[in-house]
Amino acid sequence: MGRVIISPRTPKDPITMIGEEAGVCWGADTSNPEKNYKRGLDCLESGHGRTFEFPDVYMVLDGWSARVIREWYTHIGGLPTRLQASTRYIDYEHGFDYVTPPSIQGNDAALHVYRWMMACIRRGLRRLDAMGVPREDSALGLPLGMTTKIVCKHNLRNLMDMSHQRLCSRAYHEYRALFEAVRDALRSYSEEWAFIADRYFVPKCAFFGFCPEKRSCGRKPRRKENL
Repeated sequence: MGRVIISPRTPKDPITMIGEEAGVCWGADTSNPEKNYKRGLDCLESGHGRTFEFPDVYMVLDGWSARVIREWYTHIGGLPTRLQASTRYIDYEHGFDYVTPPSIQGNDAALHVYRWMMACIRRGLRRLDAMGVPREDSALGLPLGMTTKIVCKHNLRNLMDMSHQRLCSRAYHEYRALFEAVRDALRSYSEEWAFIADRYFVPKCAFFGFCPEKRSCGRKPRRKENL
């Protein structure tokens, strides 16, 4: 799978930052980092979601499939922004990497067909290039399994909401791996991010205390069983 790189533009003290911003509106003393940290924890525990929008996470997502990045773009709440590797300017005609899903990786016959399919696409792109077809047009033949790279910015509230959906066992396997990589990268970034990652980046059943899915994995009781 791919990798996640956290940019140094990302604050290392998101909890303290939340507490400082909230303290301004509460008329509190914001000059003390310890008080700001405690106030930030209180905001998190109390579910004061608007304050979660202050810490922004800047990331590079590299080596994930174009398919999963399309899914990543569906979580647009909280004004995240992103740029993706260009299919107009980058030379994919002479080779591209791609993601192989577990169901194919573990099946020799299927893996042979999958690799043949990707090789055919590569050959077709090279032939179109030799015919003078513009790269921006031949790029329409690129597969969703092709790996890509994006830079993106998401605030904490958006990432927390994303985690509830995408860490669920019913989430698409590559997206689950992607968000686990985001969580692990932030966990390693600073102590405050590690606390948030362990406590708040959880599947929705852990967040709600029950499973709202029609087809539950059984980790938590379903909603009607919980009432």
